[in-house]
Amino acid sequence: MKDIFDQFTEQARNSTVVQSETEAETLHSDEKKDQGQAEVAITERRLKDAVQNLLSLGLLEESSKRHLYKTAVTYFAQLNSILEPLDLYAQVDEIRGLVFLRILNQAEDPNNDEAWSHPLVRRQRLTLEQSLLVAILRQHFVNYEQEQGVGAEGALVAVDELIPHLQLYLGDSGSESKERSRIVTLLDQLKAHGLVSAPDQHDRITIRPIIAHWANPENLQALLHQINALAQPQEAD
Repeated sequence: MKDIFDQFTEQARNSTVVQSETEAETLHSDEKKDQGQAEVAITERRLKDAVQNLLSLGLLEESSKRHLYKTAVTYFAQLNSILEPLDLYAQVDEIRGLVFLRILNQAEDPNNDEAWSHPLVRRQRLTLEQSLLVAILRQHFVNYEQEQGVGAEGALVAVDELIPHLQLYLGDSGSESKERSRIVTLLDQLKAHGLVSAPDQHDRITIRPIIAHWANPENLQALLHQINALAQPQEAD
């Protein structure tokens, strides 16, 4: 039979066990809370990096910015919530591995030039020759995807292969060096727009997938028809 001292000892022991369990639960809860806060902080940091890169570059490519692209796609709703007060929104092309920036009021009326009067986005107006080369490159890209499948990487084209296409519409200057200098200059200008890569060791450029969204196909086709008409000699009355 337990005496009074045994009862006091047992009560103290039980009280110690309960207190230890409570402290353990509190410690575990605090650890989970700290871990949750750390995960939120990491997510916020990654999302911030994704937004900053998107605003800086205009796009995120899975091939070159894999982690930022994954963050943008995973937290796509939050990403657009951040962009919405800036009158911007992100569009995703998961097949080609792209997240790119758009302007909200441009989506309502793509032909409205006022849609480009945005403090964070400057419209890149192209010259006639640059626009023509964009159309030619886009056609190469479309043909490549038709053969290899939409989203296939590595749409290469040789620099010298593009020269005859330009000559078809702009005429032949008669100087091979001038023709090559012209195409190299134009490609370098389009590289600044993120549409092509620099020439590789075999003098080939890679057409980047953003070109599929960069211009309206109908407008590019109309441009080609217009240039083709101007290039044709006018028939005598």
